[in-house]
Amino acid sequence: MTLVDDEKSDERLVGADRVLALLVELAGHPHGATLEELAAVMGGTKSTIHRALGALVRSGLADQSGRGRYVLGDEFVRLAFRHHAARPELERIEPLLRELAARFGETTHYAVLDGRDVVYRAKTDPAEGAVRLTSMVGGRNPAATTAVGKVLLAGSLTTRADVEAWLDGTAIEARTPHSITSLDAFVEELRRTRERGYGVDDQENELGVNCLAVPVHLDGSRTPSGAISVSGLAFRCPLSRLEAAHAEISALVDGLARR
Repeated sequence: MTLVDDEKSDERLVGADRVLALLVELAGHPHGATLEELAAVMGGTKSTIHRALGALVRSGLADQSGRGRYVLGDEFVRLAFRHHAARPELERIEPLLRELAARFGETTHYAVLDGRDVVYRAKTDPAEGAVRLTSMVGGRNPAATTAVGKVLLAGSLTTRADVEAWLDGTAIEARTPHSITSLDAFVEELRRTRERGYGVDDQENELGVNCLAVPVHLDGSRTPSGAISVSGLAFRCPLSRLEAAHAEISALVDGLARR
């Protein structure tokens, strides 16, 4: 391969990165964005951004309206939902989420750890009579302020040094006045989580919402593959009610793992 070939390869790589970055940017504009708006956000020339948009439109991953606004295409949505629905873990998780949502009349989630965040892979709202929470499949929250995050971190962050290394110089974000932001207090919270076998969020991530989570071991290993939670509005589902039912929740989840 010649130097010219190497340079062309590098240009293609940069172009591919730009297209992917543009795809991610479009996801934040459900009502669409103009070429000018995207060029300003992406920091590129309009001609460069227009070429990247053309690649997305040709593949069906983006659409252009008659008003010159670009949005994610139906093909992208179709692929995302097809992939999500085909995940084998969901076939096992979703019946349990429905059962727990019916049992408590509150929202249930399945989440996994991704760096310092948790990502929600599945969610079930109660069938009737409840206010829906704002969480969504694919959405993220800080692991440190969520019950699912704490229960997934508790097994690996067993010392103050572990927590410091995980934070890597960043501070724990105060999502609400109830958030645990002190390093020592967070280390102690993880110790309590390990001891009792479940994690709690006492209005630490969102005011008025509390949550209890237990680990899930879908593959039989000692490291959890994710966590299942029951989240409720504090005024009708106090944390004490969820904690009183933790043995029942854990038993249902353990039964899932054995299927």
